[in-house]
Amino acid sequence: MGRPLSVNQPAHPIQPERPSQPERPDKPEEACGVFAVLASDQPVANLTYFGLYALQHRGQESAGIAVFEAGPGASHKVRLHKDMGLVSQVFDQDVLERLTGHLAIGHNRYSTTGSSKACNAQPVVLNTRLGPLALAHNGNLVNAAELREAIAADTPEAQFTSTTDSELIAFALQHAVNAGLDWEPAIREAAGRCRGAFSLVIGTPEGLFALRDGHGIRPLVFGHMGELSEAQWVASSETCGLDIIGASFDGDVQPGELIHFRPGDPTPHRSRWCEEPAKLCVFEMIYFARPDSRFFGESLYSYRVRIGEALARETPVDADIVIGVPDSGIPAAIGYSQLSGIPFGDGLIKNRYVGRTFIQPTQAMREAGIRVKLNPLPDVLAGKRVVVIDDSIVRGTTSRKLVAALRDAGATEVHMRISSPPVTHPCFYGIDTDTQDQLIAARLTLEEIAAHLGVDSLAYLSKQAMVEAAQANAAHFCTACFDGAYPIEMEESLRNSKLMLEPAGIAAKL
Repeated sequence: MGRPLSVNQPAHPIQPERPSQPERPDKPEEACGVFAVLASDQPVANLTYFGLYALQHRGQESAGIAVFEAGPGASHKVRLHKDMGLVSQVFDQDVLERLTGHLAIGHNRYSTTGSSKACNAQPVVLNTRLGPLALAHNGNLVNAAELREAIAADTPEAQFTSTTDSELIAFALQHAVNAGLDWEPAIREAAGRCRGAFSLVIGTPEGLFALRDGHGIRPLVFGHMGELSEAQWVASSETCGLDIIGASFDGDVQPGELIHFRPGDPTPHRSRWCEEPAKLCVFEMIYFARPDSRFFGESLYSYRVRIGEALARETPVDADIVIGVPDSGIPAAIGYSQLSGIPFGDGLIKNRYVGRTFIQPTQAMREAGIRVKLNPLPDVLAGKRVVVIDDSIVRGTTSRKLVAALRDAGATEVHMRISSPPVTHPCFYGIDTDTQDQLIAARLTLEEIAAHLGVDSLAYLSKQAMVEAAQANAAHFCTACFDGAYPIEMEESLRNSKLMLEPAGIAAKL
């Protein structure tokens, strides 16, 4: 069964489980970020730290890095450090200096399957007959309950230490290896047991593996450092993770593709493990990924400016100033301004030092209108008819408070424009969008939403304009949160738990 693992425990006390929050933001909450480095003469833990730092926007609940040696004769000693908190809170230089080796697997987490606890932090590290594996996962399985039952039957000795589907993928891989398969066929078999969204980086003694589910719902890219002959490979959820450490962008891990990066081999082994229609989550384009990350040959900043221009064409309004909700609404606001001719201004200031916090405002502070993240500028807004651009409205809670704050700052009119269609359906593939009864556009008409928010007018971007602006095949996007067209079937119990309002023809109302 291989040699025993050596695991470093966190060097500081684990923070408690996140308390329940009385009010959640109007955004779909983040996916996760994965990052990996295979390099023989580099400080792989430090490089992974910076890669995760660049991917911090994808998950702020926990972070972790597993490091070990890879290649012929490599030691099977794994050094693992993971804990609750931001990357800069979980790691310091002393911790990173203890994480020595040739191969690092890193992860930032936002909980989708499994609650916000330290035991659910990644990477997942398990032992096999071929040595250890370290796995980091971005996405969400829709057959997690079924897979857990199957693993418990296959491997009665399996001891589940978390409530995540990521651990289930790792156990499925462990079972395949221990049943006699080598790493690559074992990964194929384990992936074949999974339904849903999964972009994975997997560290083994034989090198780094990267793969995406057949639809490629979550992004995953790869590149190299230095000369190609040196075979120093990097995999990342987004290209911004490559940029921060000076790695090249060599390409995307394609939907249904498995890539094996071997120590010392300048040519990775690429193969397809399944064939499905590509369905990248369109919210990666609109909101999740960083604007400097590249999709389809250009930065997302350019795409977001174009959807702002499309929004101005579709939903013009007479106004004095266009502002964006920082940071994700800014590029679309610039596009709206450029096409409409209405001046763009900075009407909202964001506190960029605010991350996820375990300290919640009191009810009295909330009622007093505490503005932790955004504060309006009366000098810019007073006496103005304002167009405020945001990328989405999910619950309608913080958007309503934002509108009230703009009016308190002196705006005479507030016209809200959203650079995506109404979110009417929950996501099952790695984004936390709640059950359908929590989605304001699934419950209210356009006029009712506008009245609830307190705006003078409200309009959304059409789905057609959203996908056409990507300058890619429109059929290659998952748009289920806007139209209910789910590309992957799921268990009825899961579907029924979130699609509480079906069938209702909800999307047709707006």
